[in-house]
Amino acid sequence: MKSTLLRSSTGGRIARDHGALTVRALSGVSIQIGEGDRVGLIGPNGAGKTTLLRVMGGIYEPALGEVSIDGKVTAMLNSHIGISAEMSGWDNIHTRGVLLGLSRERIEKLKEDVANSSGLGEYLDMPVRTYSAGMRLRLAFCVSTGVSSEILLLDEGIMAGDAAFLAMARNRFDSMLMDANVFVLASHAKHILRTFCNKGVFLRGGKVEYFGDIDAALEAYEETLGVEKVQREKRHKTKGPVA
Repeated sequence: MKSTLLRSSTGGRIARDHGALTVRALSGVSIQIGEGDRVGLIGPNGAGKTTLLRVMGGIYEPALGEVSIDGKVTAMLNSHIGISAEMSGWDNIHTRGVLLGLSRERIEKLKEDVANSSGLGEYLDMPVRTYSAGMRLRLAFCVSTGVSSEILLLDEGIMAGDAAFLAMARNRFDSMLMDANVFVLASHAKHILRTFCNKGVFLRGGKVEYFGDIDAALEAYEETLGVEKVQREKRHKTKGPVA
C-alpha cells in the first residue's frame, strides 16, 4: 500500500528560543493517508495547511517526530520553486528532468510535452527572467505535471492564473490526478474540496481538529467558524461603543 504517515510535534504558537523568535506551525499532528485517498486540508489562514504540505513533500523537516513516505512525490506548492531565472526555459526543463533521474530519452519527451502544452514558443530559448509572472507559472506547472507521480501535493495558490492557464491546467491536472495513488490538496473552496476529495483534515492553530470524511470535516470547520463569530460578537457587545 502506498501511504504517507505523518507524526509531527511542532506547534501553532509564537515563542522565544534562546532569544530568537520562533513560530510553532504544527503541534501533535498524527495522520495516516493510504492508497486511493484524496485528502483536503481545511482551516483558516495560518492554520498550518501549507506547512503540513511542505512537511509531506520533504521541504521541511519536523523538529520532533517522523515522516514516512512510500512513493514518488510531486509537490506543486509554489510556481517559482525549482525554476532558475537565469537559465532558459529549455535548460530549466532539462535540469528538472536530470534532478528527477529521468533518462535522456524521457527528458526529450518532457521537453516536447512542455513545449506543446505551455504555449511559450520561442520564449523557451530565452532566460526565464524575461518571462512575465504568468509565463513563469505556465513553465513551472507544465514541468511539474509532465512527470507522473504516485503522491500528488497541491496548494490552491498554484492555480491562480488567467482563464487560458486554468483551462490548460485543469486538463493536465485531471490526467495527473487519475494516475496518482494519493492526492492532498490545501484549499478554502468547499466545492473544489467536495469535488476532488473523499477525506478532510481540519487544522486550527497547527493542530488537527478532525480527520475523516470530507463532508464531516467541512461541517466541523463551518461549525467552528460559527461559534467563533458568535464569541467575537459577544466580546464586541461587552466592550460597548467607543466614546
